[in-house]
Amino acid sequence: MTDIVTFGEVLAEFMASRVNQSLGEPGEFAGPYPGGAPAIFIDQAAKLDATAAMVSAVGDDAFGRMLVSRLAEDGVDVSAIATLPDQTTASAFVTYYDDGSRDFIFNIANGACAQIAAEQFDGVLTDCRLFHIAGTALFSEHMIELAQRAIEQVKAGGGRVSFDPNVRKEMLARPGVRQALTDLVSQTDILLPSDDELNVLVERDSQAEAVQRAFELGVAEIVLKRGGAGSCYYSPQGSQDMAGFKVAEVDPTGAGDSFGATFCTLRSQGMDATAALRYANAAGASAVSRQGAMEGTSTRAQLDAFIADHR
Repeated sequence: MTDIVTFGEVLAEFMASRVNQSLGEPGEFAGPYPGGAPAIFIDQAAKLDATAAMVSAVGDDAFGRMLVSRLAEDGVDVSAIATLPDQTTASAFVTYYDDGSRDFIFNIANGACAQIAAEQFDGVLTDCRLFHIAGTALFSEHMIELAQRAIEQVKAGGGRVSFDPNVRKEMLARPGVRQALTDLVSQTDILLPSDDELNVLVERDSQAEAVQRAFELGVAEIVLKRGGAGSCYYSPQGSQDMAGFKVAEVDPTGAGDSFGATFCTLRSQGMDATAALRYANAAGASAVSRQGAMEGTSTRAQLDAFIADHR
């Protein structure tokens, strides 16, 4: 039995060493760091003692070997990560600006992870308690179809689905994408949007209207990520705001994935929403204080210590 399963990109990330460094000019980069939204999510889940599995694909190269080794070391079941000799491991380049914005160049859609086969899910979805979908993994019709098939199998077995949309307006302009995402939302139990993603996704102007529309579609819990400001939890029974922890930001990439994984994992382990939200805020804050997207994942003991230090 696997507690939590996800699928999608596992990638090597390179970070510009200088603030305001353009990705279109020569410069120094730090890396490779392990990354990819679903990979960070499942790494965090494993560190919270969930049985966690990742479905993906890497190339037969140094990046791929580094990524699979890191996930395995952190306790992730990597048996469903295929190594494809004729493909290249996905990668990403990121630079930061002094206004807090970031710029990325992704090599995902043309990487090994775009070649995930449906058969790779067979060994890990049996009795899965939670299937997580990262919006970044839905970069092709093939990947959307894989997500839909996995949802059907997990739901049939009594499992739940979490979804972090990471949606952008330009993504919704592609034919069929909005309907596919709406279908995914209607099968989602825990929805994890950031900023105005929920408004964009369900086409509602106000936050209250967007939340209500999500509940009408069948969502059971909504956790709105607000960065340093904390988070807000919504259920049909009410809502709760929780302030964030004050930390010096070093690298925000992956913090939302650590946040989401912590909330979903602890909820699947029976923790109440208020306590899970506090731990999720701690996981996100702890993550931004370390360089490297996956370097910010934390164990339960580390989160307990972080909360104690920031009371």
